[in-house]
Amino acid sequence: MRSLIRKKAPAGRADPAPSRWAWRMQRLMLTPGIRLALRAGVPFCITLLAGTWYLSDEARRGAIEEAVAEARASIETRPEFMVNLMAVDGAEDELASYIRKTLPLNFPVSSFDLNLDAMRAKVTEISAVKSASVRIRPGGVLQIDIEPRMAVALWRNEDGLVLVDENGIYVAAATNRYARPDLPLIAGEGADKNVAEALELIQAAAPLGERLRGLVRMGERRWDVVLDRDQRILLPSEEPQRALERVLALESAQDILTRDVARVDMRLARRPTVLMTNEAAEERSAQQAAFRASKK
Repeated sequence: MRSLIRKKAPAGRADPAPSRWAWRMQRLMLTPGIRLALRAGVPFCITLLAGTWYLSDEARRGAIEEAVAEARASIETRPEFMVNLMAVDGAEDELASYIRKTLPLNFPVSSFDLNLDAMRAKVTEISAVKSASVRIRPGGVLQIDIEPRMAVALWRNEDGLVLVDENGIYVAAATNRYARPDLPLIAGEGADKNVAEALELIQAAAPLGERLRGLVRMGERRWDVVLDRDQRILLPSEEPQRALERVLALESAQDILTRDVARVDMRLARRPTVLMTNEAAEERSAQQAAFRASKK
């Protein structure tokens, strides 16, 4: 019974157990987030306030910016980072000269001041350039490698003669037909948009040899094959190569194109039409008139 009776503390002695608020504070200080804030957050805030106060002075900020600029300039202008010349490979002299004018640089220049991606984009904007790569070669050389567009045909339009590639994209201007006698001639509005088809027709017309003068795009929908002696083969808009092969077969069998023929109209596949020259038509009319007169 005596053990069950709690003895009262002697009067005048303090209770050693912590108070409720002290106990809560101790538990709070044991929280990981609070301990991290006291260990890292408080020093960071103090440092931030000190730095803000120090940089609030304009003179101090100017001195720091000047020191950083001098340090950067001393690094960027070191000899190993300087570019002293430009090399353009893969392009002819005229195109290479135009590229140099497009990228006017005052050498020597720091490699840190060169935007290679922007320079490559500017070079590829040139119509005669198919693709380009720009890099800085060891030794301070700005290396530009060019893949030029290859001209496959001469296109005669209202502005004159121009060289075009297989996609009809402008390559360069031509002074006259004899500037590139090795290339076929195409003409007419929309001919540049159908270069691939024109090249197929020109290849199919190879048996005509030097008689072939070129192709003319008519109404932006079909081709005329132009021969010497002002002869023309009018091809349909559908399957023009097949129609041309039929004309070549007639030429091989009957020499139709060696006669006094002005036009061979193949636009109607079921009814090809042959138009004679004016002189031949007049001569034929005269012969028929003479024949009728002799019968009287």
